[in-house]
Formats: sequence, C-alpha cells, structure tokens
Amino acid sequence: MASSDLESKAKEAFIDDHFELAVDLYSQAIALSPSNAELFADRAQANIKLRNFTEAVADANKAIELDPAMAKAYLRKGTACIKLEEYQTAKTAFETGASLAPGDSRFTNLIKECDVRIAEEAAELPKVDNAPTDVAPNNLPSIVGLSSEGTTVSSTKPKYRHEFYQKPEEVVVTIFAKGIPADSVVVDFGEQILSVTIDLPGEEAYHFQPRLFGKIIPAKCRYDVMSTKIEIRLAKADTITWTSLEFSKDTVAVPKAIVSSGVQKPTYPSSKPKRVDWDKLEAQMKKEEKEEKLDGDAALNKFFRDIYQDADEDTRRAMSKSFVESNGTVLSTNWKEVGVKKVEGSAPDGMEMKKWEY
Repeated sequence: MASSDLESKAKEAFIDDHFELAVDLYSQAIALSPSNAELFADRAQANIKLRNFTEAVADANKAIELDPAMAKAYLRKGTACIKLEEYQTAKTAFETGASLAPGDSRFTNLIKECDVRIAEEAAELPKVDNAPTDVAPNNLPSIVGLSSEGTTVSSTKPKYRHEFYQKPEEVVVTIFAKGIPADSVVVDFGEQILSVTIDLPGEEAYHFQPRLFGKIIPAKCRYDVMSTKIEIRLAKADTITWTSLEFSKDTVAVPKAIVSSGVQKPTYPSSKPKRVDWDKLEAQMKKEEKEEKLDGDAALNKFFRDIYQDADEDTRRAMSKSFVESNGTVLSTNWKEVGVKKVEGSAPDGMEMKKWEY
C-alpha cells in the first residue's frame, strides 16, 4: 500500500478516535516516506492524544528538521512541552511558529500561557547566594570555564542555544549552530565531563564545558555535526533519571523505574522537578479508565482500543489490514482469514459504500 493511502487511513482512524491505530498507520507510512515532514507532525498529534508527550516532542523535532517552515510542527512541539512542564522550550517553539503563521491567534494565547507558567516557577525558586567560581573540585580535571559546581561561567549570553532530552540508556544534547564546518568542532568526553569547542576563523571560540549530572561511558559517546545543529549522544554509566544536564550538589538522582513489559519509554526532563510516584499514578489512571462507564460509540471505541492495545502482532495486523482495506467498515482480529485475501467493505443496512476524496 502506498504511503499516501496509509496517511489517509491514519487520518480516518484519528478522526474516529482510534489514536493507537493512527500512530501505527502513520509509522507504516513513515517507513515508506521517511522524509515526509507532514507524517511526523501528524503522528505527533496522535501521540499527544495518547499522552505520549516525549514521543510527540521527538516527532515534532523530526518534522521541524525536515521542514523548518512548518508552523504546525512548532505548535505540536510546544503543546507537548507544556504538558511536560517545559515552559521555556514550549514558548520558544510557539514564538517560532507565530513568526511563520502571524495570523494564527493560537500561538499568541499559548505564549501568554507560557509566560504565566514561567513567572509562577520563578516566584517559587529560592534565592541562592553566589558561590565562588575560581576553584574546580579536586576530583575534576582543570578545565577553563568551570565553576565550583561544574557549570560554564560566562558574563554574556551564550552564542549558541542548547537543550537536552534523555532515554533510559543515554542523554541527547543538542547545540543549535547552523552551517558549522565539522572540522571546526571539537568534542571531548570525560567520566563526568562534556567539552565542546566551536572555533571559527575570525570569531571568538565558543566553549561549552559542563560537569554532567551523572557519569557517562566516554567510549560509547558520539556526536554528529549537522547543517543546523550539533547532536551529542552521551551513554549513561548508570540507569538513573537526570533531573538536569549539569551537576549540582542539591540535585538527587532518581533510579529508573523497572517496566514489567521490558520496554521503557524515554523520559523528558522537567523544568520543575517533582517527586511523583508515576507508577502509582499510571495504575490509578488505568483503574479509572477500566471503571469508567461508557455507552454508545464511546463504549464501542474503547472496546476496540482495548483489544488493539492488548493484542498480539497477528491480531494487530489483522485489525490494521481489515480497517484499511474495508475503508473503516470492517475490523477483524482473525489474521488467518484476512491475511490471505482483500477485505471488502460492508456498509450497514440501508446504507451504501462511498469513496471519500481528500
């Protein structure tokens, strides 16, 4: 099936609130057209509906990488970041989107919301006296620019903006620097040190040398110099959640929760770390969903979503194939039956099949 057909079926599934099926169909379409920014942006929206906010951010970032002028990709990224309480990152995304779509009032309203959230966070932060910054810890190599907490010391605004996100096994640091030749970038890794230098002819060299929140495995770390950014992948030495990129004596490492299915989703750092029992919260939400009493189409949709979520691979394939080939009128779980033939559409009594055009 062509990528465009899968995209159309994914949109139908999304409209019918079959969000997991929509994500699955978008993923199949992306496998056929990996350079289609629209597919990533639309899958981000489906992931937002599923509350998979970290995956939504990753999809939006990929859409932006493929098409930097796509306003809705910035809207999706900002929306997911707000849910993750990354208000500054969300505001930056909304501001870029607003510049691309000046007539869209959604960006203006969301930027105002971010300003309120950022102000609330600033009011909650305690004031800390400045500590001396001319002595490096004894257990660290002497690196110019490190303070006693291992952070970069600079009296001016950094030349390049950076951000990070993390997975259970690695931390990905992105430095947004456009058009930098690879031979002008030097990246070194220490046991708990990252050192980045960008040295362009005729310009003052840029140094980013933080002491990291946790230890890394230098031999497994790597980086790529791209057209718009430098992407650095830090291999964690320990499976813990980093609450910040840089080390601070006041931060506490959070052990990574063990997921019984063996699959762990990447975590996204919060701008306001909270001690939340996510396992307990997730269990409570699932319990409430099971106990929720629905009727009509809502009950039927939930029934099919539950089947798809808990099904094995053959059952999912059967559901996807029957739904797509029948134009959404048949949803079979029998792969032996639908895998050997095309599933024809079946209209309800008193109705006839109609092919929709997009």
